[in-house]
Amino acid sequence: MTGDGVTGADETFEELRPLLFSIAYRILGSVTEAEDAVQETWLRFEAADVQPRSLKAYLSTVVTRVSIDVLGSARVRREAYVGPWFPEPLLSDPYQDPERAAELSDSLSMAALLLLERLSPLERAVFVLREVFAFDFPEIAATVGRSEAACRQLAVRARRHMDEGRPRFDADRAEREALAGRFFDAFRAGDVEALRALLVADVDMVGDGGGKAPQWAQRIVGLENVAHVLVSMSGPFLAIGGTLEPREINGQPGAVFRDRDGGVINTMVLEIVPGGIQTIRSVINPDKLGHVGPVGDAWSVVREANRARLASGGDPLPPLAKRRLPD
Repeated sequence: MTGDGVTGADETFEELRPLLFSIAYRILGSVTEAEDAVQETWLRFEAADVQPRSLKAYLSTVVTRVSIDVLGSARVRREAYVGPWFPEPLLSDPYQDPERAAELSDSLSMAALLLLERLSPLERAVFVLREVFAFDFPEIAATVGRSEAACRQLAVRARRHMDEGRPRFDADRAEREALAGRFFDAFRAGDVEALRALLVADVDMVGDGGGKAPQWAQRIVGLENVAHVLVSMSGPFLAIGGTLEPREINGQPGAVFRDRDGGVINTMVLEIVPGGIQTIRSVINPDKLGHVGPVGDAWSVVREANRARLASGGDPLPPLAKRRLPD
């Protein structure tokens, strides 16, 4: 394409970029891979030299097919991943649709994205297009190259798997935000009693370090265990100039943890149900944090925090927190 046609397509593509990224991210669970999928979509469109009736439909189809292909190889890599695998944290969804704000936010949560991992690539794509972005079945069929009947079956199976894994009850947004505020206040204060009051009895705390950062063992479970580990880590971290910045992450209450120089150490997301915090998920793998900001050295932070704790007469950081700490 040449002349004004290129300019017009460029402008329309930029307008559609938020939608394309949001589709790709929900299919892939990776900011980096979603951005690459969007770029590949544009390159394929340019190379094809076509003038589709609907650029939105055409580009949505291409980005979905690219994402399905990428997801196939990504799933193989995730099977060999060291420790728990979590999606790359997303601070804000670039695609905004006030009429579907609730669905868009819910589909971004770490819990929802981890449930999507149970689905086949085709089921995942159909679910995202239908349940999140409200595509009709003829559009979905054209996008994934299957019949409408097959897409309806894929949608039913996907919805059943997702419903089976969701909690029966979910806290509303105002309750989540209020409880998260109290949680991070208690964390800063090192107030173990206040933390206990905010956690459910079987609370689960899990970290994704990918073998490249300090992390907890597979998981820490139970109100007492989680509260004590949080308090044992918060004081030394804050004492050496570490900060936490409450942020909405993947549509849920969370925080970005930074070293004294502002380097990102990890993100934390809270999964809240009526009655308290059910799950705490941290992404510590530096490979998953570059889009959040300049990445700090988590190993150095743990070493320095441990020295500060010992100097103040405290016990060393729990072994779970400093596992595989290099010399």
